[in-house]
Amino acid sequence: MTERRLISGSSPYEPKLGYSRAVVQGDWCFVAGTTGADASGQFPEDPLEQARNALKTIRATLESASFAMCDVVRANYIITDANLAEVIAPALGEAFGDIRPAATMIVAGLVNPAMKIEIEVTAFKG
Repeated sequence: MTERRLISGSSPYEPKLGYSRAVVQGDWCFVAGTTGADASGQFPEDPLEQARNALKTIRATLESASFAMCDVVRANYIITDANLAEVIAPALGEAFGDIRPAATMIVAGLVNPAMKIEIEVTAFKG
């Protein structure tokens, strides 16, 4: 049986809501939905900056799990307005332009009105 490893971040919501920043199972790493708060926990008004913050957190999470961005095979983007797709595109291109994971983008409400984007990824290294 493959070992299951939980990766925790600094969010106070992880124990409160019962989730992990990431779960590693064998050659797979599943990173939880990640929003764009900055280092102080605030959400910048700029959606592009939020996207870059979320991707920075995802990169650090993957590295702490011994994965890399180039291992990402699936990305799910949740944005609060369809017009944000073009706004955040530069951050997505910077992070995934050469990697090109399978991706889905959904328009939906998020739990905090200050949040403009949430990104979830799955990585595989086999």
